[in-house]
Amino acid sequence: MEPAVPAEPPVFPVAPSRMGWVLVCDDTTSIRTLIRINLELSGFGVVEAADGQEALDVLVARMDDPPRVVVIDAQMEPRDGWWAVRQIRSSRSLLHLPIVMATAAIQDHERRRAEKTAVDAFVGKPFDPDHLVDIVEGFAREGRGYETAARP
Repeated sequence: MEPAVPAEPPVFPVAPSRMGWVLVCDDTTSIRTLIRINLELSGFGVVEAADGQEALDVLVARMDDPPRVVVIDAQMEPRDGWWAVRQIRSSRSLLHLPIVMATAAIQDHERRRAEKTAVDAFVGKPFDPDHLVDIVEGFAREGRGYETAARP
């Protein structure tokens, strides 16, 4: 199932960067800012989204220039990260995107859910920003095949 393309897709600009760009989706502004600043310091461009629907809107609007990695929270309103991950994994055009779930929902059943939905890495909040950047850099460099200890 391909995501529906809006009649006039919104514009989500990203500054040119040497590492490509990353989509950061979290409903907490301070978390998005923390992740964005650390990724920008590492050479990535960043586009932010506040929920799963906005993240999918960004991906559809930027289909011709997809992000290197998606960093997404699990628990958001109205569309959560689990919903967005299912949409991404059901799209042939987006299936290749590495997904890092950075969430406070770190219980074992959430890790199993992440594995079942094909999340590539699972990072519990609070997290070490340098560790998250290392994971994103690995996926940006090697794609979904990157091996990390942050596997679900």
